Amino acid sequence: MVRRDGDMIPFDLDSPYDFMEAPELIGSTNGWITSLVDGRVCLYTHRGKRPDHERIWLPALESLPLCQAQVVTNVAMSSSSPEEEYRVVAVKFLGPQLSISQLISRRHAQVEVEGIHIRISNPCFFSSPVMYSEKEDMFRIVGSGGHLVGSWDLRKHKDTPKIQRLQFQNLPEMSKAKRELLYSCNTSEHLVESRTTGETFMVKWYKRTSKTIERMETKALMVFKIDEEGNAVYTQDIGDLCIFLTMTESFCFPACSVRHMRPSRVKIMDVDEITIVDLAAQKWN
Repeated sequence: MVRRDGDMIPFDLDSPYDFMEAPELIGSTNGWITSLVDGRVCLYTHRGKRPDHERIWLPALESLPLCQAQVVTNVAMSSSSPEEEYRVVAVKFLGPQLSISQLISRRHAQVEVEGIHIRISNPCFFSSPVMYSEKEDMFRIVGSGGHLVGSWDLRKHKDTPKIQRLQFQNLPEMSKAKRELLYSCNTSEHLVESRTTGETFMVKWYKRTSKTIERMETKALMVFKIDEEGNAVYTQDIGDLCIFLTMTESFCFPACSVRHMRPSRVKIMDVDEITIVDLAAQKWN
């Protein structure tokens, strides 16, 4: 089971790959495996980690006008603990739709008490994944390009998101060859939050097709520390933390709680590659 850094338990890097071949698999969130089965999202624990193998079924998916609810980008969950009475789950679809369900546990029975479907108006959020921020107690999406961060919840910001505009600072000086390389890459942005330090980071992930075989490989990573004023400061030093980028979820741990990881490293676990990037070793000129 994937554990957040607040748990302070050594992270088991041996992923349960036996379930990854399932065609209905979406990915994972906060230690739960997520699948799309017969038009419903199912969250469940891995049998090898929890003998009781709890399952949570979300309500049947509904498509808003001019939206689709068949292709899921990812799923984000507010808490990993089955003992939590209150949990919220967000399903981000490719395109404008974001669905949020509020769940309450009563004697280990899951009851869906409120569910909403949101049509996002700004196209910059259409292809981005959603993440849960414990610090903000909201679901957050970084827009394409990394200039905007939108936040949604079931209270004040379910119709109109809270928007944060980012200002990039401390950008490294790059050679012409490096700039041209980055311009030629497919770029995606990912938000991560450390529950230990309360810090928020945005990772810009640059990938390009390999020259030797038909697969995408990482060419560079840029990490920005984001504060409450929207300053996005480039850094190669994230302290004792390390970051994980996966197909559906990005998260942050203290390096001391993760076997075989060192501070200021990013472990990439993607479809085409599994590698570790040393942020301090990256050269831009």
